[in-house]
Formats: sequence, structure tokens, C-alpha cells
Amino acid sequence: MVRTSKHKEARPKYRRVQLKLSGEGLAGADGAGICPEALAMVAGEIRSVHALGVQLGVTIGGGNLLRGAVFARRSQIPEATAHYMGMLATVMNAMALQEALESFGVPTRVMSALQVSSICETFVRHRCLRYFEKGYVVVMAGGTGRPFVTTDTAAALSAVEVGADALLKATQVDGVFSADPKKDPKAVLYRALTHDQVINQRLKVMDLSAVDLCQAARMPIVVFNLHKRGNIRRVVTGATVGTVVRP
Repeated sequence: MVRTSKHKEARPKYRRVQLKLSGEGLAGADGAGICPEALAMVAGEIRSVHALGVQLGVTIGGGNLLRGAVFARRSQIPEATAHYMGMLATVMNAMALQEALESFGVPTRVMSALQVSSICETFVRHRCLRYFEKGYVVVMAGGTGRPFVTTDTAAALSAVEVGADALLKATQVDGVFSADPKKDPKAVLYRALTHDQVINQRLKVMDLSAVDLCQAARMPIVVFNLHKRGNIRRVVTGATVGTVVRP
């Protein structure tokens, strides 16, 4: 008798997705720097989704290395300059993720909204779409290329621009809660919400500008825990994971 694994039976629900990773997803327990074990774990999770044939864009943050707004408040650096420094931090994270994915046999390209031509390509939509069609994972760095805009908004913009079927937001908790679950043990996990509910109730899903972009494009957002192995694959194959925000 030949046994078929669950992985082989899985079928993707989405053809193309945009995954938003925070910089902390690559960090160790203290939330700072790049932890080799965390990097390898994230790369392995992405590889499992790539193996399904799903076209995958990844927008990555830089908070594990530097947060522009925070750094500006604590220093004499102008906030615009600090935000550019934070965008460069996302390029560093993207380079690390690319090398980890390539080491796992996943063809990967880094495309940056900032021009850093000696180490990666500048984002061009049509070139990005060609990479998707050729089976590459595209890691998108540099935020939007302009200061005062978060990588959440950059992820939403990218998702809409490349025609993704969904925006996947990988976080440090299990989804969207009524309150901070780390502070309030009675916080309730929402399984389904609308964009309007998130905006009107100011729920901490993503920046409201990002949610507004997704609402206008009727783009579903799935919020889930990055640290539970297999979660990205479960989301992509349609399992009930985390919180789904729909029109």
C-alpha cells in the first residue's frame, strides 16, 4: 500500500500571495539582530509554500535592526534620515533571506524600492511579474522608497500592484485580538472580520492606511502566528488559521 503524505494532498487556495514579514521574525529571543536559526526557520516555511507552486512575494521589515521613528526620537538624527536608515535595514534582512532561501534550493530575487544597484535590483513591476512566472520568490525591500511610510503599507501596495490574491501578515501572536493578548488574558481572538470593522474599531491588524488600501482593492488579509511551523502553508491551502479580514 502506498501512503500519500498530507503535504502531497494539499492544494493551494491562492495562485499568488504577498507575505508581510516583520524584521522581528528573523531575530532571536531578544527581538534584535538576525538569528541564524530563526532565519532558517522562516526560509524553510517559505520553501514549503513555494513547493506548492504558489507565486510568492515577500515584503520584509527592518525593526530587528533599526526602527526609523524610534531612532529619531532617541537621537539628533532627522526623522526622514532615520526612516531611510530603516529602509536600508530592510535591504539587509532581504539579502539574508535571499541567501537562506537559495541555500534551500529556492530561486530568489531581491527587489528594492530604494536604488541599491550594487547588491540588488530596483523594483520594476513587469520584471517582478516575470520572476513570478519563472518560479522565483521575490523579496521586496526598501519599504515604499519614501520616508514616513511603514512596511505594512508597502506590503499592501505591493499586494495590490502585483495582483496578489491575498495579503498574508505573519505576526508574533495568533491573529487579531480584542486587546493585547500579552497584557490581557481575557483578550478574544477574532476569526473573521471585515475591513470596516478593523478600521472603525481601530483594531491592531496593520496600519490603517494599509487596511484602507486592501479594502479599496477588496484584498483579503490573513493574520497569523509566524512562529507556529506550517502556518504559512496552512493559510495558503485554505485551512482555518489566525484571523481573516475580508470585504
